[in-house]
Amino acid sequence: MKSVPLSAYQETLGMIYFARMLDKIRLHAADKLREDFCDNLGSGFDSRCVNYLRVNYQSLVAHVLQGGNDEEILNWCFENGRELSEGDIFIWNQYLSKVGWKDAVAETLARRKKESGLEGRDDIQTMLEYFEYDEGRKS
Repeated sequence: MKSVPLSAYQETLGMIYFARMLDKIRLHAADKLREDFCDNLGSGFDSRCVNYLRVNYQSLVAHVLQGGNDEEILNWCFENGRELSEGDIFIWNQYLSKVGWKDAVAETLARRKKESGLEGRDDIQTMLEYFEYDEGRKS
């Protein structure tokens, strides 16, 4: 059975989203990732995350497939890209938790909500909130 990835809110060394990106990589390699996630691997928030860490996505994929837990892989990113300070992680978390709320992604969020039958849900104001409802973790 195909799966959705972990919640974007799950933290790795305090950083949200990273565990979700790694989970998508692992699920895809095992042919267990739900089909609608496959076309966007390495783009969207994945791209923003690796760009923030200053690592190459394909290099990250290769490293993930060699094994290791999320913390070890994030430390590898710090060593091969840039190490994030507590402030950097705070900025990332704040930014990502607000994407879709009155910004350039708001139109995409509205379209995705409509496609998912969630257009009447005014309580879903960010992409991360949308993921929680669309992927069945909240109702």
